[in-house]
Amino acid sequence: MAAERTQERERDRAVSRIRLDVPLERRARLLPQYDPEAFGRMSERIARFLGTGRFLVWMTLTIVVWVLWNIFAPAPLKFDEYPFIFLTLALSLQASYAAPLILLAQNRQDDRDRVNLEQDRKQNERSIADTEYLTREIAALRMGLGEVATRDWIRSELQDLVKELEERRDLFPSGDTRRSDVPDR
Repeated sequence: MAAERTQERERDRAVSRIRLDVPLERRARLLPQYDPEAFGRMSERIARFLGTGRFLVWMTLTIVVWVLWNIFAPAPLKFDEYPFIFLTLALSLQASYAAPLILLAQNRQDDRDRVNLEQDRKQNERSIADTEYLTREIAALRMGLGEVATRDWIRSELQDLVKELEERRDLFPSGDTRRSDVPDR
């Protein structure tokens, strides 16, 4: 029966490898899984906190209390028997964690900046292309308007025609119907 189950599992695995719409079974892993984005966000929060004045005030207060406690407290209540070795260890441990977290936060910020710069560059290219297109269109419209009859041009042409008609009327008065313009031609 165990052999049949093993063969059935092998067949199922072979089928799932062939079909893309069937998800694979989860394999057991020795190390726990984590979301790199969640870890990055958490490290950025810690790095931001380490760079605040609030952190510096709390750290200073903790160090002052630590030093005063280990100087003035009774011997059985002192938790750092040696000359502040544990304080040095705690501060160096904090620094050893803070530096990589700050670097990780800076790298993530650099990546975001790089993506934003690329988007800005593409947007600028589109804006430049749109501006050049609009410039060409405006130039074409101006050239087209140069060939269009304007109101002033039409008025001047009509005034010229009126003057010409008045001159003809003067040459050929309306009372003389026998005359024609045939000899003038």
